[in-house]
Amino acid sequence: MKTHITQGWKLALRHFHLVLLLFLYQFAWGFFLYRAIDGTIAPILRRLPHSGSSEAVMRHFITEAQIQLFKTDLVVPYLWMLGGLFLARMLLTPLFNAGILYSLSEQSRSAGGKTRFLEGVRRTWRPIALLYLVQSVLTLLPSVWFVPRGLEALIRSASYEELALTLLPGILAWAAWGALLHLLFLAMQFGAVSGENIFASLWRSVRLFLPFAGLSLLMWGIAGALGLVVSSMSLLWAGLIAIIVHQCYYLVRTLLKVWTIAAQFECLQTK
Repeated sequence: MKTHITQGWKLALRHFHLVLLLFLYQFAWGFFLYRAIDGTIAPILRRLPHSGSSEAVMRHFITEAQIQLFKTDLVVPYLWMLGGLFLARMLLTPLFNAGILYSLSEQSRSAGGKTRFLEGVRRTWRPIALLYLVQSVLTLLPSVWFVPRGLEALIRSASYEELALTLLPGILAWAAWGALLHLLFLAMQFGAVSGENIFASLWRSVRLFLPFAGLSLLMWGIAGALGLVVSSMSLLWAGLIAIIVHQCYYLVRTLLKVWTIAAQFECLQTK
C-alpha cells in the first residue's frame, strides 16, 4: 500500500497544473451553488424562530413551510435553477474525469513526458460520460425509497433527535452504496481510458477489492482528518489567518483528490 501511495503522489505532482485547473472548476461550481442556495435558504432562515421560542411557534413555522413547499409553486423556479446547475456539472465532470484519468494512465506507462489531458478528453469522453451517467443513476436510485420516507419522518418526528435517529441508518446505507459504486465505476473508467475491457477492469477491482477499498478509505480518512484540522483552526484563529488557511485548504483538498485517484490507479495495476 505504501508503494501505491508513493507512486500516486509522484503521478499527482506531475499533474499539478491539472490540479489547479480542477481546483478552479470546483471553486466556480461551489461559488455558484452557494449563491443559489444562499438566495433560497437565507430568507427562510431569517424567519426561523430562535432557540428560545415555544414549541407552538416552531410547529406553526414548520406547518407554514410545508404549505409553501407542497401547496404552492414557490419552490419551482429554485428547482429549475438547481437542476440547471447540476446538469452543467454532469456535462462537465465527465470531461475532466476523462482528461485526468487518461493522462494518469499514460503517464504511468511512459514515466515521463507531457500530460495528455486534452487528448484524453477527445479520445475517451464518450465511455467516461456513459459510465458517469450510469453511476449517477444507480447512486440516486435509493432516493426513490428514501426521500418519501425522509419527508414523512420530517413531518412526524417530534424532535431533531428523533428525526436523526430515524434517518441515520438510511443515510449511512446510502453513503456505503455510493462509495461502493464509486470504487467499481472508477475501476471501469480506468479500463476505459487505458484501452482495456471495462469488465476485465471491473473484475480486477473485485479481485483486489480489499486493498483497493482499504487504500481508498485511508486516503479519504487523511482528507477528512485534514478537513477537521482546518475547520478547528478556523474556529480557534478567527481572522485573516483563518481565511487564508481555509482558502488554501481547497487547493490541498483537490491535490489530495488527484493523489487518491492516482494511488487507486496504481493499486489496480497490481497483478
